[in-house]
Amino acid sequence: MEISLTDYERFKAILEKQSGILLGDNKQYLVVSRLNGLLQESNLTSLSELINKIASPSGSVLLKQVVDKMTTNETLWFRDRYPFDYLKNTIIPELRRTTNRIRIWCAACSTGQEPYSITMQLEEISALIQTEIVATDLSERVLDKARQGIYQKIELNRGMPADKLRRYFQDLNETDWQVNERLRSKVRFQPLNLLSTPYGFGKFDVIFCRNVLIYFSNENKTKVINGLIDSLKPGGYLFLGASESLTRDSQTLKMVRCNPGLVYQKEG
Repeated sequence: MEISLTDYERFKAILEKQSGILLGDNKQYLVVSRLNGLLQESNLTSLSELINKIASPSGSVLLKQVVDKMTTNETLWFRDRYPFDYLKNTIIPELRRTTNRIRIWCAACSTGQEPYSITMQLEEISALIQTEIVATDLSERVLDKARQGIYQKIELNRGMPADKLRRYFQDLNETDWQVNERLRSKVRFQPLNLLSTPYGFGKFDVIFCRNVLIYFSNENKTKVINGLIDSLKPGGYLFLGASESLTRDSQTLKMVRCNPGLVYQKEG
């Protein structure tokens, strides 16, 4: 598939408007590798035809497929470890002193490893407290996988401790394991575009929004962070990715070190 500079710039603008994903210059190869199969399935021969199709009144379904193909769904269990340890050992005990109901939101949850990792931590300490976990993502495809909670051994080898595998999973066959029904019932998965502020989920005690803002422009990053702040209760915590940071406008959050990383807490 040949891509002209004009078509590439048009596609970049559409993708950013729909998802927040900001493609850099000279990333045509990425578009080709991710969309070639979809073009063939749709009987289209060029990016120009694809752009015209998704811009038409009948192109909404194809547009969702395009965004889904261009979304990076890299994830693993207990990623970076410290957010989950700090949640279990510090944040939850702190919150339990003032409330008997804790709400946690996993934004950009991908195929479910993050919310299920959180649920496992809570299972081990929160028998006397009610918890609600909301997990959202732009992609319906990854949400379907997350709801099923079925993972292959190669996926489980990416961070899943052996003791938790035995405790929280059941083996379905030689290659697949499934999160047990009890844990699956504790997570509410639903679609959400992070650009669609305000979010309307109410207030949360803890929000995880990790390793997604690195794909956004500064303008959209600020928009999303402000939306996340609005969704936090006073004193609530926001976890970002290890390579992500707040924008200059985020004055209502203070940095809290939880070695080897950090978390942000809403003042008030």
